[in-house]
Amino acid sequence: MNPTEVTSTASPQNVNQAEIDKFSEQASHWWDPNGALKSLHEINPLRLQWIKSCLEQSAEQTHPESHTDSILKGLRCIDVGCGGGLLSEAMAAEGADVTGIDLAQKSLTVARLHSLESGVPVKYQNISAEDMALQHPGHYDVVTCMEMLEHVPDPASVVRACATMVKPGGWVFFSTLNRNPKSFLFAIVGAEYLLNIVPRGTHQWESFIKPSELASAVRDSGLELKQMTGLTYNPMTKVYRLESDTSVNYMIGTRRPN
Repeated sequence: MNPTEVTSTASPQNVNQAEIDKFSEQASHWWDPNGALKSLHEINPLRLQWIKSCLEQSAEQTHPESHTDSILKGLRCIDVGCGGGLLSEAMAAEGADVTGIDLAQKSLTVARLHSLESGVPVKYQNISAEDMALQHPGHYDVVTCMEMLEHVPDPASVVRACATMVKPGGWVFFSTLNRNPKSFLFAIVGAEYLLNIVPRGTHQWESFIKPSELASAVRDSGLELKQMTGLTYNPMTKVYRLESDTSVNYMIGTRRPN
């Protein structure tokens, strides 16, 4: 067995097999910038830009001296729910030491193959966030969990696991979708059925998470909420932007206290 192919022992109550199967079916599309997962390719640079911005602002407050290297260089990062590795590779290309974890084996196979083709090294493991937290508490400088919380039965359990994995003073980043009438109209009706931005059935509106709910889970896990931003899409220009509007897609940056 490849040492990076760790079998998951995740508790069944926080694994939705239908969600895993759904993303496994899309595995071949992960690295097609014009395919079914095109939207992830378009927002990935924005996600990376925002993560780096949060880290840079924090570094300026504690170490104001200028740095010419990427803020991610040398940091130990874990990408929870990494899928085909879009964000994992992007962070590794900046010089980070990256581990990507997911429960969809087909997506991980695609991620590993692309890492070999691109020459950007990422360690991939088939393991849950909860089990990884048991094995590596306080191990990572940066934890990312993007577009994943809305696909598990118990999002708070994943939040706790991410909080456990990060070092004191380290950052944990989450992104998900807000739950309100506008998000149903934009993320379900518009994105999946009218504009075909994402495959139909990708999301279940009742699984979306309000910022107040995520903030509560963050506080309960011992993390401090530091930053929040919205991610908007203009159907006329077909452009995604980082804005203050968190009514549909949003990201939060949190830190574990020292």
